[in-house]
Amino acid sequence: MTESRLISANNEERSHDQILLHVYHSVIWSPREGDGDGKRDSLPLCAASLLLLLRRLLPPATPLPSISPPRRNPSHEANPPPPIHRLLHPQRASSARTLSSPPPLLRRRCRPADRKVAILGAAGGIGQPLSLLMKLNSLVSSLSLYDIAGTPGVAADVSHINARAEVAGYAGEDQLGKALEDSDIVIIPAGVPRKPGMTRDDLFNINAGIVKSLCTAIAKYCPNALVNMISNPVNSTVPIAAEVFKKAGTYDERKLFGVTTLDVVRAKTFYAQKAKLPVEEVDVSVVGGHAGITILPLFSQATPASNDLTDEDIKALTKRTQDGGTEVVEAKAGKGSATLSMAYAGAIFADACLKGLNGVPDIVECSFVQSSITELPFFASKVRLGKNGVEEVLGLGNLSDHEKQGLENLKPELKSSIEKGIKFAREN
Repeated sequence: MTESRLISANNEERSHDQILLHVYHSVIWSPREGDGDGKRDSLPLCAASLLLLLRRLLPPATPLPSISPPRRNPSHEANPPPPIHRLLHPQRASSARTLSSPPPLLRRRCRPADRKVAILGAAGGIGQPLSLLMKLNSLVSSLSLYDIAGTPGVAADVSHINARAEVAGYAGEDQLGKALEDSDIVIIPAGVPRKPGMTRDDLFNINAGIVKSLCTAIAKYCPNALVNMISNPVNSTVPIAAEVFKKAGTYDERKLFGVTTLDVVRAKTFYAQKAKLPVEEVDVSVVGGHAGITILPLFSQATPASNDLTDEDIKALTKRTQDGGTEVVEAKAGKGSATLSMAYAGAIFADACLKGLNGVPDIVECSFVQSSITELPFFASKVRLGKNGVEEVLGLGNLSDHEKQGLENLKPELKSSIEKGIKFAREN
């Protein structure tokens, strides 16, 4: 039987590994026409990633239409392609070349777009672990760390990690502009953390001025950057930032975010524990704001759904999510706040923004943004992220009676916090 007839006859019985093997040799690893010296085409180098993806997508015994046999190419004898098992079964490959350590040329060909991320407040309790996590993100090519002091040491420490991003540290107001120049994303964890006995007014009075000053610089040096606001109280600092950008003529509501991801992280964790579900499979939306009763987890929409939770369980989970920050402050006996979990949540949201900027479709996260889904000018809900920041603000969906009541209860306090931020920005 000829090779062509053999391929056609066995199409329906071939495993997807065999299919990919044939494609690999017949199409992907074919040298360019006229390359008698066996020089390899640049196509296979990024096609390796496609092979890995296809291996996971194709069901076993996927049928193929009749295809021509691979061209016999003499150059393969002198310059053969690498073993296909290294691509199809990386776990079986030698330790010298694993999936986490692709060939250098493959890494170079498939490298994502260059993205600069600036962290303002990088030497603080949230800023340091956040700097570490962003250094580990392969989508970041340049990491700019800024604080009023201590940043060069943090930058030197983080820069020794063998990850893609080039790291630079900047300290003092005179270096803020250089830290911000050409940034694609600016993350702001700057300000003082919550301490025992500290009222929201106390926190606001300190952090509001810091945020206003930093946003004034952002408007000047990187007006097109996505701004991820972590500094509390987010319900007020986001409106402050919006007013600063409006005054500077650079405001784009699609590019300003209050990072509420920690509320989502907590809601997922607490729900999974109570429902006895694998936490990595759980999804819970959290809407409203980012403080106390303004935090409203939508457990009625949680997936996977759990029929074992009572109304009292849901109320208790809601309360624990709302008081998550206080739980950590008390557990640390007043010597700290939720720095590590906040850094983790901030890194998750920044990663989503980077993917959106790079054109990855269907990136959806909860965030406190300018919104029209309620009568309030800012509101946290799911948003779809894209190349311009917010592509779509998603609605609330169907709410339970408990959630409807929670929504009405949060509005007066959230409205007051928003107005307080706007008033501060306009009067100072």
